[in-house]
Amino acid sequence: MRFILHLLVLILSTHAAHAEAIRGSLFASTPLDARATLAGLFIGRAEGGMFADRPAHDPVFADALTTRLRGSDVQMIRALIQEAESRRDGYDAVQFGARIKPAKKPTQMTLAEVFAWIDATPGQPHAIGRYQFVPETLRRVVAKTGAKMSQRFSPSLQDQLADVLLVEAGLNQFRVGALGRTPFMNNLAKIWAGLPNSTGNSHYEDYAGNKAVVSWAYFESVIAEISPDLG
Repeated sequence: MRFILHLLVLILSTHAAHAEAIRGSLFASTPLDARATLAGLFIGRAEGGMFADRPAHDPVFADALTTRLRGSDVQMIRALIQEAESRRDGYDAVQFGARIKPAKKPTQMTLAEVFAWIDATPGQPHAIGRYQFVPETLRRVVAKTGAKMSQRFSPSLQDQLADVLLVEAGLNQFRVGALGRTPFMNNLAKIWAGLPNSTGNSHYEDYAGNKAVVSWAYFESVIAEISPDLG
């Protein structure tokens, strides 16, 4: 174990030197005092570790037409997702395991700049924004909405992109009673790792350090408040 720790510190130091070489670019490296903490997160996680993005989910209602969502139910779900995924930084959140972070806040970046950061920093997690979009999912929902690469990754755009995911999870069916509460919640948990599924664990438990950060009981209590007349 001591050998592995030394090896990981050496690897991190090498990557840190590279990050410093591109100090003036779009990206910023994690401060030195945080690297020792991050090193511990990599141990024993080679396959699904902090070096990788978690896999993208398969949309349940992939062919559902997406429009901008409105209603107090949508606001409640969005707030719940932030609580589970990006509680502190919200729309400007970047996955904590990303050693090389963007030099600008996500809401100040264009989509082109977001994807440039992703492509230029392989081997680390890239979940970004209030809804912690992983790269493959982000590319897909951007294409589905027709968003332009020149658009800013603003709160409004992030909400629009997340609307695609809510519809694909079955929000419209849930609103009219055609999809039950537990299946809908499980669909949401397949998209957002911080939400538990009906086992009480994250759908991506321990993949890249993911864990559910709210309980199933709490998750259910929020969704139970949503009914079709709130939409």
